[in-house]
Amino acid sequence: MKILILGSNGMLGPYVERVLQEDHQLLLTDVGKTYDGPNEYRQLDVADLEGVVSAAEGVDAIVNLSVLRPDRQVAFDVNSRGCYNMMEAAVRHGIPRIINTGPHFTIAGPNYEDFEFNISTEIPSQSGTGLYAHTKSLGQEICRVFSENHDLHVVTLLFYNFKERQDHKPPESKIDPHQFVPFSVTWEDAARAFPLALEIPDAQLPSKCEIFNIFCDLPHGQFQNEKSRRILGWVPTDNLDQYWKRDSV
Repeated sequence: MKILILGSNGMLGPYVERVLQEDHQLLLTDVGKTYDGPNEYRQLDVADLEGVVSAAEGVDAIVNLSVLRPDRQVAFDVNSRGCYNMMEAAVRHGIPRIINTGPHFTIAGPNYEDFEFNISTEIPSQSGTGLYAHTKSLGQEICRVFSENHDLHVVTLLFYNFKERQDHKPPESKIDPHQFVPFSVTWEDAARAFPLALEIPDAQLPSKCEIFNIFCDLPHGQFQNEKSRRILGWVPTDNLDQYWKRDSV
């Protein structure tokens, strides 16, 4: 499978590249001019419709890792308009599978996060009014509408807080439990969700636009990852218990 990755130079990009390059041909894109790696690379701004359409020619799937948080105009250009451009490119070229990404508050904003537990991806979307969450939520809605009107499937993977595996950290490094939030996962476990999302047959997806929580098993139970286990077959290998589990006395 040939896969176009948008926003490949971000923090998650190298981990996704690593798990996909073994079995797939990759075209990596980002706004930066340089790339030091073994795969094909093209400088691309996701806000450039014709550039995205050109990059998508001849690919079998698109993975969207692009993200922009602080700047109002650029946030809309990347998080919302970028999704429109991606979906338009998929329609023009007949690309059947799109992997979109975002934070958990794309659908579960403060109204849920501050008061609810056992939160799944089946809830009515309520991102709140934060710029990052709102523009990502608009991008997800664009994906949903395109999937309902065209012959393609969108799988959206929701993340929030990424952590290093403890066995990959220097022995002298200290764990700060105050930096740990409920929606957490290791970089490696997050990346492992992508081949599953790309390769699952259409018939096994409940609808043409599905959303999955990707995070480790945590005892507070605030968020559910049961759907990711049941449908994608994704199971976290590191529950980050070094951040929250007390040593036995």
